[in-house]
Amino acid sequence: MEGLRSAGPANSPTVTDAQFAVLEEELGRGPSAHGFEDERWTLVRVQDVIRRRLRVSLSVATVWRLLKRHGWSWQTPARRALERDEHAVELWKKEVWPEVKASRRRPGHGSSSRTRPASR
Repeated sequence: MEGLRSAGPANSPTVTDAQFAVLEEELGRGPSAHGFEDERWTLVRVQDVIRRRLRVSLSVATVWRLLKRHGWSWQTPARRALERDEHAVELWKKEVWPEVKASRRRPGHGSSSRTRPASR
């Protein structure tokens, strides 16, 4: 009976506290130190650093849970970019967004088949 007991999932990669300390040090160096073009950390980028530096493969969801468990949270910029053109933004909201937002459905009855025309 002892041999039949589950030892847990067969493949459950874990990050130890020591490994997480290394990860925090790497994240503190910033994204550009790891070859990323801007200064934003994304879950995919953190996942890439974990894979390269710690040699552990985690899903994006697992990366998020790991960061959250250690007190990390998502952040938003404290202020808007200086380059932001408010006039262009308002123009886009009034002219482009309504077209983008509009439904793509054609009026009338349709068919769920791509090969058969709609029957009326």
